[in-house]
Amino acid sequence: MEKKPNQALTVPTTLTDLRTLLDNNDDLNQAPYLTTTCTDDIYTTKDGLLAAGSIVSNSYLWEKDVYEGQPQADWNRPYQQVFYANVVLEGLEKLTGPDKGTAEFLNLQGSALFIRALAFYHLAQEFALPFDPATASLTPGIPLRLATDVNVRSKRGTLLQTYTQIVKDLEAAKDLLPLSAAFKTRPTKPAALALLARVLQTMQIYDQAAEAATKCLKSNGSLIDYNTLDVSAYRAFPRAIPNGNVEVLYFTPLINVDFLDFPTLTAIDSTLYRSYDEHDLRKTLFFRQWDGYVTFKGNYSGNAAVFGGLATDEVYLIRAECYARMGNITLAMKDLNELLKNRIIKTAFSPLKAANVEEALMLILAERRKELVFRNTRWTDLRRLNQDSRFAVTLLRHIDGQEYRLPPGDRRYTFPIPDDEIRNSGIEQNPR
Repeated sequence: MEKKPNQALTVPTTLTDLRTLLDNNDDLNQAPYLTTTCTDDIYTTKDGLLAAGSIVSNSYLWEKDVYEGQPQADWNRPYQQVFYANVVLEGLEKLTGPDKGTAEFLNLQGSALFIRALAFYHLAQEFALPFDPATASLTPGIPLRLATDVNVRSKRGTLLQTYTQIVKDLEAAKDLLPLSAAFKTRPTKPAALALLARVLQTMQIYDQAAEAATKCLKSNGSLIDYNTLDVSAYRAFPRAIPNGNVEVLYFTPLINVDFLDFPTLTAIDSTLYRSYDEHDLRKTLFFRQWDGYVTFKGNYSGNAAVFGGLATDEVYLIRAECYARMGNITLAMKDLNELLKNRIIKTAFSPLKAANVEEALMLILAERRKELVFRNTRWTDLRRLNQDSRFAVTLLRHIDGQEYRLPPGDRRYTFPIPDDEIRNSGIEQNPR
């Protein structure tokens, strides 16, 4: 985090320079991966763990020492994204002349704020405790780097300060960004609203999350009718880049690791697979049988890259849950059924009904699990929902005759900060 990329080759001073920096997709459009390896969506064997390497294996088994002294991309890459965003924001602040205040100027400003907010959010899901409204003002957050000066010493602040900064960045970004972009790797207003809805849901501010989701869906509420897709195809979903998948609002794959990309290493939890009804098109579009296991094939990227970005299906589910928690069962089930009618075989679809709020929540959360499998949201959901005994689960692994458990509220739901960062900055380590 204290290190900056080598800028000896170029110092961005024009809008074109700054745009080129933000279009660096290899660095900016990547999301952390370890929060996917440790969820209950996936299953592997002893041989799979041996092939995966120590960091993935330790994460999968929720070991105390995850990194074994190695650098960690899940920490370094988001802070690299934060650095680039800050370079752009400072470059725009210094800019003079006719370019200042133009549409491209505002677009770049909004994009940098969005990128910084998303990076901070990803870091908070992995390296800070789950957000609890009752304790967030007393809980350590993540270091908030708001400037490029590497001589400013890092400190953690509180979890409430972390999320307040994320929301502040997104509130500003949504009013600066355009409704659409030439490529889904660039932020837009609907993407900022979708991320804002996700953040507010994580903070358990459900009325504001529903409001953000509504504004997002008003701008772009497109859904793919799964009845139009080829269930037999290995890659049934259209490529998100440049603009193939109408549901994708912002394209971000996970950091590339073989463990998640290759079905020879990673299978899908059998209980999760059995939860899909025979008329549910997701069962054949998302999964395939391979060598006795069920493996995942339904990446919203449209290729082998594991999708970890923002899409409208998640926004419908966010709003549905928020409506249910606000007591509006009618609107909650309307959103859920709007999604499901595009997921179930048309001749078999029958709208779901709920008699009360709790039943509506159970239905929505069950469909959320099935819809967002392998989408880098499950870890955050577990951390949030485990705070409610109605939805809390204990995760189990069985490897080589040994059982591994991760109970609700366990300290291992928060990853340790990498050792090199602790040595360099002296910030507080997360207890495990």
